[in-house]
Amino acid sequence: MTTSLFSRPGLPSLAALLALLTAAPAAADEHWHDLHEAVREERIVPLPSLLDWLEARFEGQVLEVELERDDGRLAYEVEMLGPDGQVVEFEFDAESGELVGMEGVKIDAMRRREVTP
Repeated sequence: MTTSLFSRPGLPSLAALLALLTAAPAAADEHWHDLHEAVREERIVPLPSLLDWLEARFEGQVLEVELERDDGRLAYEVEMLGPDGQVVEFEFDAESGELVGMEGVKIDAMRRREVTP
């Protein structure tokens, strides 16, 4: 007796998974559209502005950036690799651009020194 692929147990769950995976990009596209609109309407600070601010004040490479909803507010979390190999996370309020937190070790070693003329 030959069993068809379509009559195998578990196929409905596979079909449901495929349907879910194809629906996810549509939701993600809508989410990105909302974020772009929020930046355009100046409801949240554009990411390049925050990255420029960080580069002017701290040495290191950006490893990862996340935009998360934390306690009802949007926050950018920027993870950087410092010159001594340390990993530091900077958290910014996405609406105001204010630096609201830093976590990591040897943060002071990452600070750029101001050059006086």
